[in-house]
Amino acid sequence: MNPVPAPMQSCIEECLRCYQSCLGMAMRHCLEQGGPHLEPTHFRLMMACAEICRASAHLMLLGSPEHGRTCADCAVLCRQCAESCDALDGMQDCAAACRRCAQACERMAAG
Repeated sequence: MNPVPAPMQSCIEECLRCYQSCLGMAMRHCLEQGGPHLEPTHFRLMMACAEICRASAHLMLLGSPEHGRTCADCAVLCRQCAESCDALDGMQDCAAACRRCAQACERMAAG
């Protein structure tokens, strides 16, 4: 079995952390806070970010040559999600996870 290259492994880990952060914060913090935390654009963005992070990690684990495209899209959604989270109370950790994931995915997409 070929080991996953270190930069890819790092990106996989950041994607999975971001997936966990976005999904966990949406299901716990946002649902409990209500109000602007449940505004449809923000909540959908969190769900989309979580899903693209999961999918990007999955494609890298599969060794798919298409992971670069998914990582590029992931970086865009992560940056949008971070900006959305910045505008709300208690979302700093999620925004930070999104930014770390975006940086890792940008490196992976660049190739």
